[in-house]
Amino acid sequence: MNIQPLLDALDLQADAARALADDLRAQIDGLQTRLREAETHLEHLAITRKTVTGLADRLPASPPELPEHPDYPRILAVLHHATGPLRAKDVCEALGHELLPKNVEGTRAKLKRLVKLGILSEADTGNFARKQ
Repeated sequence: MNIQPLLDALDLQADAARALADDLRAQIDGLQTRLREAETHLEHLAITRKTVTGLADRLPASPPELPEHPDYPRILAVLHHATGPLRAKDVCEALGHELLPKNVEGTRAKLKRLVKLGILSEADTGNFARKQ
């Protein structure tokens, strides 16, 4: 009996299996490389997150937004040019409003709102100034 054709067929199958194994090893190597790169990237992202959150408390707070009324920027401009604290009546006068009680009280309410927002300070009762 001649077994050479059988051995030749086995060699062909072994060569094919070896080629497949080599191809799979190459794919595994490529995937391991990509996996290492992805894991390194994840580590860098974690470090960046930790750094950013660690620095977040050192960043200056964004200034609060002014309420939507044309007097608020004007009030801040008046207080910016003032050399000391001003009363609501003084601010009202600087804005060009008549010194009627309703205008003075409206201006005082706006000044109090700016104090609550942390933009102004009330040095003593009724005297308003820019925060230092």
